[in-house]
Amino acid sequence: MASHRRPKQPSRARVTVLTTAAAAAVVLSSQAANAAPSQKLTKDEVKSKVDKLYEEAEQATETFNGAQEKQEKLQKEISTIQDNVARGQADLNELRDSMGLAAAAQYRTGSIDSSLQLLLSSNPDDFLDKASAADQLSAQQVEALKKIQEKQRQLAQQRTEASGKLKDLATTRTELGKKKKEVQAKLAEARKLLNTLTAKEKASLAAADTRASRDAGQRVDLGDAPTGSGRAMAAFQAAQSQLGKPYHYGSTGTAMYDCSGLTSWAYGQAGVGIPRTSEQQANIGTRIYSQSDLKVGDLVFFFNDLHHVGLYAGNGQIIHAPRTGTVVRYESMGTIGGPFMFGVRV
Repeated sequence: MASHRRPKQPSRARVTVLTTAAAAAVVLSSQAANAAPSQKLTKDEVKSKVDKLYEEAEQATETFNGAQEKQEKLQKEISTIQDNVARGQADLNELRDSMGLAAAAQYRTGSIDSSLQLLLSSNPDDFLDKASAADQLSAQQVEALKKIQEKQRQLAQQRTEASGKLKDLATTRTELGKKKKEVQAKLAEARKLLNTLTAKEKASLAAADTRASRDAGQRVDLGDAPTGSGRAMAAFQAAQSQLGKPYHYGSTGTAMYDCSGLTSWAYGQAGVGIPRTSEQQANIGTRIYSQSDLKVGDLVFFFNDLHHVGLYAGNGQIIHAPRTGTVVRYESMGTIGGPFMFGVRV
């Protein structure tokens, strides 16, 4: 006769685990059923996001430019100080040598005294502080000692200054590296978004940029705006000669430009040195707050933080290097993407 055993009941812990897992499965299943399917961004949405990324990249670019300019300035200053220290050390050695010759001459005649022995020590400052010893020196010897003392002080000050600037340089290089990575990250994100578009959508955006980048003879009516000074017009004509050159962050020509790189290069061709960044350029001349008062060749600034600059061309148009993916071109001030803040007459 077959034996009948009672089936083994699952443990309470196992029942709890199974019940929890089942409940979770139901919740996830319900969420999946109710979740809206992910939607692909439209071409216009992608363009809006990409334009914003380009704007942020340009903001970072101007900070990058400022750090780069500071780095170059510090490197020149450090080099000058180091050259001065080298020359100063040579002068100091020469002064010490001359005093040594004087001491040797006195030694040969048997007239060297304790004051000159102190003089030839490594710390003549201590010697000069001892008035009784200084009285034993001739006026010529005292003057030579004072020169040595002053030269030592100068060298110590210059070395301290160089040390401080080297620290500033290290900090600036770190900032430069961070801003470069930030710019590159923004541009990479923009490229990633653009790659979500179809070939047809990409071609449409490219065509729009091509139309916007045509030269003056094809599309731009510059009107009869008053012209600026001779140098302002020379800068404007220099900028005109660069129409069609591509935008690239951190570039000052002549193969590529960013916005402030173009304006600084253009004025440089007119014999006027202006700062490298848009923020610095905003503070170099007379500000013009009314667009109707602008003259051809005036610098024009956009966005609240002044991170974009171009040259006024007349009839509400500017010449500028807009952003990554574009070229130096004319563009209406109303289509820049940020508010006109003011112009600057250099």
